[in-house]
Amino acid sequence: MRAGLLVACITAAVLTVLLAVGMVTIIDSQRQQAQGVTPLSCEASIGPTQPGQAGKGVADASELDDEQRGIVALIISIGKERELSPRAWQIAIQAGMTESRLRNLTYGDRDSLGIFQMRPSMGWGTVQQVTNPPYQVNKFYDVLEEVPDWQNMRPGDVAQAVERSAFPDRYHSWEPMAVHLIENVGQIENASGCGEGAGAVLPPNEVAGGAIQFALREQGKPYVWGATGPNSYDCSGLMLRAYEAAGVTLPRVSRDQYKAGAMLPVEESQPGDLLFWAYDSSDPSTIHHVAMYLGDGKMVEAQQSGVPVHTRDISWDEGGLLPQAVRPGV
Repeated sequence: MRAGLLVACITAAVLTVLLAVGMVTIIDSQRQQAQGVTPLSCEASIGPTQPGQAGKGVADASELDDEQRGIVALIISIGKERELSPRAWQIAIQAGMTESRLRNLTYGDRDSLGIFQMRPSMGWGTVQQVTNPPYQVNKFYDVLEEVPDWQNMRPGDVAQAVERSAFPDRYHSWEPMAVHLIENVGQIENASGCGEGAGAVLPPNEVAGGAIQFALREQGKPYVWGATGPNSYDCSGLMLRAYEAAGVTLPRVSRDQYKAGAMLPVEESQPGDLLFWAYDSSDPSTIHHVAMYLGDGKMVEAQQSGVPVHTRDISWDEGGLLPQAVRPGV
């Protein structure tokens, strides 16, 4: 009887948290609509920052001068007038900061001009147009809206699709600053659109629990590159078999496992979620390692030759750690 009451109390508490989180998301959406803004879709892979960069956006924004802040305000105001979501504003800010440092330049590479370094010779408009700030911002948004599925892409990737730069990775570096600006100048809460996480209150689901139990039982077995058990494992081989034991089929290699579930900010990882490391943490195509989060700052992994399957502490500031975790089976 007492056990039944305890379970009921825990269930009620969890439901209360879930309802509260749901209300936060609803209130955020209603507030955005009241401001005449298209609400953000929930996409945790869209920033706002990589691990360890929480203060970077604030620091970068503090260095902007009046001209730069005026262009930010123009980007946001036109975005609101066009009823574009704050993600579009973020993309434009990142592109403008990368191309001109958010200045209306009268020079550039070949005939590139203005905030976004638009080229008259490439059909962006006349010289007078591409140096007119309202025209430039509207033109940028025109082209942005033609990018397929832009709302669900990382902002820097959309900026590259619009600008077609020879240096596509540059746009990502201004992600933290752009998010800070749309939240503060644009007065938008919750840049990812995903509401507030419930944190460690929620226990792992049944699938995650089964995967964790399997992985922990394999501790002490040797690392062998390409191995998928039962006597040895590499990193993705361990994740493959752990989730297979829990009834979820994962791809064989870590880069593909990154695409095999729901993404969420890595700092909000729950037990059973997969964590990924890459040679370039802004480029998932360079992923080389995967591990399983256990909660309380711990993880289990098959790390490298000479190191058996083990658990260890995890820091969100680790070099190479991707800013997104993956929840398989969701």
